Amino acid sequence: MTTPSRSAASVTAVWVLVLVAGLLLSGCTTEPIDTGATAAAAHATLRSGPTTATLPNPDVVPVSPGLTPGAGAERIVALDRNGTLGSIVFALGLGPHVVGRDRSTTFPSASPLPYVTDTGHAINPERVLAQNPTIVLVTDDATPAGAVDQIRAAGIRVAVFTGQRSIAGTPDLIRGVADALGVPAAGEALVARTEKQIDDARRSVPKPSGDPTIGFLYIRGEHLILLAGPRSGADDLIAALGGTDAGTEAGLTSPFTQVSAESMIRADPEVILVMTQGAESVGGMEKVLALPAVADTSAGRNRRIVEMDETQILMFGPDTGLVLGALAKAIYA
Repeated sequence: MTTPSRSAASVTAVWVLVLVAGLLLSGCTTEPIDTGATAAAAHATLRSGPTTATLPNPDVVPVSPGLTPGAGAERIVALDRNGTLGSIVFALGLGPHVVGRDRSTTFPSASPLPYVTDTGHAINPERVLAQNPTIVLVTDDATPAGAVDQIRAAGIRVAVFTGQRSIAGTPDLIRGVADALGVPAAGEALVARTEKQIDDARRSVPKPSGDPTIGFLYIRGEHLILLAGPRSGADDLIAALGGTDAGTEAGLTSPFTQVSAESMIRADPEVILVMTQGAESVGGMEKVLALPAVADTSAGRNRRIVEMDETQILMFGPDTGLVLGALAKAIYA
């Protein structure tokens, strides 16, 4: 073996020292050192503690107050499980022409109207016809199956709309309702207002958001806890809020799936969204946090839970942007 000369060893040592000094001075490394600070920063914007998301105005604000409907739309009944159709009619400015409502249409200006649906959102055709409507707005998933046929058989005009709700579908739904009621110009004005509010809400989400995993729980008592997944509407809402839907991420294939404590821990949402009425069904937000399906998740441990009224959070109507803004404010610090 040949032993390196003393001079060659000295040159090598000098080069090593130069290289180390250069790295220290430049602050550069060949590989980033993960100290966990990046992950902590990504989640630093999440608000902790139970929070209630509320709209700036509890009532629907009409875009064209005192609007006159088209021919044949003088007496309106609008029915769906989300209350979306009724909110659109009022937001257009046709509230004074509505003569009946569903159980989800609960905003103040609609409160004097009689209910024409039973529990479970079932349409009661006798109650509908008793209001002498000239047009009835329904969705393609209306129940019971024969109720709409019975209304049509009485000679009442029926306009049918999709029961699927999403942010992207809101403008076309507004336009469809406005056209059915003979007020297309008001429909375009309402679309413009709605889209601006949606854009404003998207801008209010921190960039980067940290892409938090957010779970939407449908709760009706301690023994009925459903986690939302694909095509639930909640996944669309969560994506717009800069998050990842916990149900979709966990591999759910149905819009809503009953979950156990173990499956919720595997999904491990960092934030949980619930309907106010669902929280009340188990005794309030503190009781929700104590549920086995919630307590051992990241959201449960950090008390990151947001409630919002069930007639607002998944409505996807003209207040969609306001809903997004309220939720963003509740989720991010």
